[in-house]
Amino acid sequence: MAMKIRLARGGSKKRPFYSIVASDSRMPRDGRFIEKLGIYNPLLAKDSEERVKLNMERVAYWLAQGAQPTDRVARFLEASGARPKAERANMKKAEPGAKAKKRAEEKAAKAEAPAAE
Repeated sequence: MAMKIRLARGGSKKRPFYSIVASDSRMPRDGRFIEKLGIYNPLLAKDSEERVKLNMERVAYWLAQGAQPTDRVARFLEASGARPKAERANMKKAEPGAKAKKRAEEKAAKAEAPAAE
């Protein structure tokens, strides 16, 4: 059985609240899970102690059993020190597209032209 440690969404519309659960990877996101391992409340401030709460003993148990954390849960575990920081591929999402780059080059060239005169 392929196990995952992942988020299960709760809360009302536009007020998300997540449970961190150990679940079979074939189950739906908010479906059946085996054990609740913690909570995550994204509405709280990033430096709040209440934002992420994990039962580290149980998380360590499930990791030892071969459960794979999702990316977001892996980041929580890295922040708590339970896992070493992993290298992530920079997908260049923040880099502007080709047209935006071309416009920026034209604008820069236009700004230099009057300065050169």
